[in-house]
Amino acid sequence: MNKEIIQTEIQYKAVRSSGAGGQNVNKVATKVQIQFFVEQSNGLTADEKSTLTEKLANRITKEGFIMVECGETRSQLKNKELCTQRLFMLLESALKKDKKRIATKIPKAVIKKRLEDKQRIADKKENRKFRF
Repeated sequence: MNKEIIQTEIQYKAVRSSGAGGQNVNKVATKVQIQFFVEQSNGLTADEKSTLTEKLANRITKEGFIMVECGETRSQLKNKELCTQRLFMLLESALKKDKKRIATKIPKAVIKKRLEDKQRIADKKENRKFRF
């Protein structure tokens, strides 16, 4: 993944934020939406593209792009930086290789304790029976 190339491929769009904020919200477009087209990217290899489309299938739209938006701050520049950071964090986490799980055995002491507990409960229930 080449971050410099990807950063040039990101499309930024500023829109009006929602929620409270008075005139600032009504007049200024501080919320930032970014779009990143996965399949058309030159900053990703073919393997990375296929991994991203597989792992981020729920985040990729029908048109084939990932959309991230941020409207936390009143500054458009800060929102733009936050959006870009979130996109790269999303891409890096999706491209991270999962560790292979190593199967382990159940310790013999645990098996022995479980069987002893089971026998103790069985004995307790057996002693409850009324005998003539």
